[in-house]
Amino acid sequence: KELVARAIHAQSPRKDRRFVALNCGGLTETLLESELFGHIKGAFTGAISSKPGVFQEADGGTLFLDEIANMPLSMQVKLLRTIQEGEIKQVGSNQTVKVDVRFIAATNRDLLQAVDEGVFREDLYYRVNVITIALPDLAERTEDIPLLANHFLEWFAKKLRKPVDRIAEDAMGLLMDYAWPGNVRELENCIERAVVLAKGTSITAAEMPPSVRALQQKEGLRLPVGITLEDLEREAILRTLAHCNGNRAAAAKMLGLAERTLYRKLRLYSSGRAATASQGQV
Repeated sequence: KELVARAIHAQSPRKDRRFVALNCGGLTETLLESELFGHIKGAFTGAISSKPGVFQEADGGTLFLDEIANMPLSMQVKLLRTIQEGEIKQVGSNQTVKVDVRFIAATNRDLLQAVDEGVFREDLYYRVNVITIALPDLAERTEDIPLLANHFLEWFAKKLRKPVDRIAEDAMGLLMDYAWPGNVRELENCIERAVVLAKGTSITAAEMPPSVRALQQKEGLRLPVGITLEDLEREAILRTLAHCNGNRAAAAKMLGLAERTLYRKLRLYSSGRAATASQGQV
């Protein structure tokens, strides 16, 4: 969503001014009000200096508010007034400040349903619902994955000063097959992790996170009918250990186990094999 908002900004007459983004989810009402409109010195405990809000920071440019449906109703009233009047009041101040921003909002919720449920103001809905762009989940537009992945690769390679300039075929295959429940943000985090871990100029399947790499492990795993959960766990642990070249600490981390737990399970497997061998010699 933010990438689309940035693209709109980059193609607009405001492209030379600031693009400012704020996620409204997870912020308390007090903090959200301060982030949106700013505050003056002494407005509340801890306000040791004045601070502009995102509306002032984006003045002349574009303001992107993500997860707008998570905004408390009381804040929705203030947001509506700001959009209509083109002015804000900083927390603790009686002075109004004129602002000129292009406003873009996004949400994962159905806003009409939120209006029906009484958690989103109807007047604000009609104010922000001028042009709607519906973005399908990333899994529904797999053709975008290589473009986005290479965009993030270029960005993080430059940011982290790593000489990584390509995504190997095995890694790209995993990216294309993965479901991406976290959408573009999850893909971005995946590529950032891969760039950090990359040892050469290419990102390979080895740098993919366990959730993505699990697809590769599933393809190579053929389970006979009647296999027990214990056998399945043992197979997963031994395969992961082999993938990590015997590095137990790395295998434990990949499996989400404490190292002590992994060691205990490996000892059980070893004692099980010894018992089987002894029984075979009787």
